[in-house]
Amino acid sequence: MPSGNFGNILAGWIARCMGLPIEYLMLASNENDVLDEFFRSGSYRVRTAAETHATSSPSMDISKASNFERFIFDVVGRDPAVMRELWSKLDTQRGFDLRATPFWPAVERSGFLSGRSTHADRLRTIRSVHESTGLVVDPHTADGIKVARDHAVAGTITICLETALPAKFAETIVEAIGKAPARPAGYADLEQRPQRFERLGNDVEQVKRYIAAHAG
Repeated sequence: MPSGNFGNILAGWIARCMGLPIEYLMLASNENDVLDEFFRSGSYRVRTAAETHATSSPSMDISKASNFERFIFDVVGRDPAVMRELWSKLDTQRGFDLRATPFWPAVERSGFLSGRSTHADRLRTIRSVHESTGLVVDPHTADGIKVARDHAVAGTITICLETALPAKFAETIVEAIGKAPARPAGYADLEQRPQRFERLGNDVEQVKRYIAAHAG
């Protein structure tokens, strides 16, 4: 699963806890490898703005995974005091390390595998999938496929979750396979359609009034 804010793969974790026969949950990060670093080392380290990269799989460009605390809550036995202590370290030390704690074995038993994919990896994966199957996958899906290939387990069926339409990332697709991805018919002439917008001032109350007047 391509993972930025840990939402989809958290749903997989919950399903596994409920009995769905999932042997492994393979987490794919891009160059913003906050989550991969944790599952490899036990260290969860929030990135600064300067350490957060703009990549060709932008939905995964995160410095802090907003759903990750739900998983950690389970790992620490749903103890709110432990959670407060760990999350206070995020505020004061920008991270915490579970490797040397009694909670790390729960992470090891969780079934998570992780890996990292770069722009070059994405291009190679998009190209190889297209050459072997004729399919075009978006960059986020390519991250997931790359990590799934790295962790391939003989005799085990691996399911890769597709993330988005390749047409949203045409520049990267062209770089990978030399041609633009197909668009859904309903979006074929998108650039030629009239644009409708209103300019609002940099004023919170003005924005609130606009939303109240048009949201109903």
